[in-house]
Amino acid sequence: MIEGVKIKKLKVIPDERGRLMEILRSDDEFFEKFGQVYMTTVKEGVVKAWHYHRVQRDNFCCVKGKVRIGLYDARGDSTTSGKTMDITTGPEDPKLVSIPPNVYHGFKGAADGESIVINTPTEPYNRENPDEYRIDAFKNDIPFDWKK
Repeated sequence: MIEGVKIKKLKVIPDERGRLMEILRSDDEFFEKFGQVYMTTVKEGVVKAWHYHRVQRDNFCCVKGKVRIGLYDARGDSTTSGKTMDITTGPEDPKLVSIPPNVYHGFKGAADGESIVINTPTEPYNRENPDEYRIDAFKNDIPFDWKK
């Protein structure tokens, strides 16, 4: 486990009309504040990585398909500095993955076709001054193997 990362196992409530799944609530112990909600997709086998935020906490939930989320703690003052996490999630094993600032993260499409991820970050996206710092998915010093 990386210090500050929270994983909430989600409960799906089915009935004859379909399904309901609460993702993030304002009374969750790690909820900080609302910035925005957005959807992003990833195609099978495609890696969208690596980046981190200096201020923002991300809250990822895969609602269609399956994704493999990779995390890397590059924070020198963290008790888990240098550690990685590998989390697979989707509707069959629904989780909310809450990622603190300054932890590198990304994900890979791990299902046939396109997977859909909902993110509820703590900050709205600032187009003029984005809180987003990127490095190449494969050419870096992060000890994480996306090829698995």
